[in-house]
Amino acid sequence: MNPLDVRPLTGALGAEIRGVALADVDDALFEQIHRLLLEHLVLFFPEAAGLSPEDHEAFGRRFGPLEVHRFLPKLPEHEEIVVLDSDQGAKADVWHTDVTYAQSPPVASILQIVRCPDVGGDTMWSNQYLAYEALSAPVRELIDGLTALHVFEHPNGSYRSEAEHPVVRVHPETGRRSLYVNRMFTRRIPQLAPEESTALLNLLFTASESPQRVCRYRWPEGAVAVWDNRATQHYAVNDYVGRRVGRRVTVLGDEPKGDGARWPNHQPAGMSATAVKD
Repeated sequence: MNPLDVRPLTGALGAEIRGVALADVDDALFEQIHRLLLEHLVLFFPEAAGLSPEDHEAFGRRFGPLEVHRFLPKLPEHEEIVVLDSDQGAKADVWHTDVTYAQSPPVASILQIVRCPDVGGDTMWSNQYLAYEALSAPVRELIDGLTALHVFEHPNGSYRSEAEHPVVRVHPETGRRSLYVNRMFTRRIPQLAPEESTALLNLLFTASESPQRVCRYRWPEGAVAVWDNRATQHYAVNDYVGRRVGRRVTVLGDEPKGDGARWPNHQPAGMSATAVKD
């Protein structure tokens, strides 16, 4: 097999891959793509225009079982493909990692942008390995022993989900440590007093979003991106006029693993442990 045409985009993460037909990925080619995903964290296939929904789903299943999302609109007759349409409010312009409020958040996502505005509508990804490694040794030692509560509440009040995960997770395939908190879903660090939790989370959010650790991608219409949800965050830049439409499949997850909490949850004076709630 000929080597792939791989073009790294930044020093932090991201690479374009050309000359690949995603509708015709065999086992050997998938192993190359999987290895490159672990190395670059987000891969872009700019020549994927015309990818059918069936082939989109089949490529996603190469990574694992696909999610049927509880709320997001679906492509007709394809319940595993969600449609992200800016005309319907799909503008995720807050740094986040997908669905961290679930006990087993997604492993990966495969997004195709099928309609682009003339200008703008880029997406950014950040490398959470580098975010963790950029912190000082004392801060890393502290956060290795903390957990964080991640929460989602549907705006109409019909659904609420929360999960507690390590602040630092260990990637199950690479063994590397990464930050695992985000502005969209992370609410607090239960081992700390509320004001301490807020201060530390703000520090970690800033580290996770640093432009030194970011790749920004200008979408050619029809391009596909695949990203590792276990070591990245992403942000859809809301700087455009017009319509932006994407189709995404999401690979079901694993339970984030880390060192676990080294201290008990913070308990305000005069309050029982059972009374401490989010």
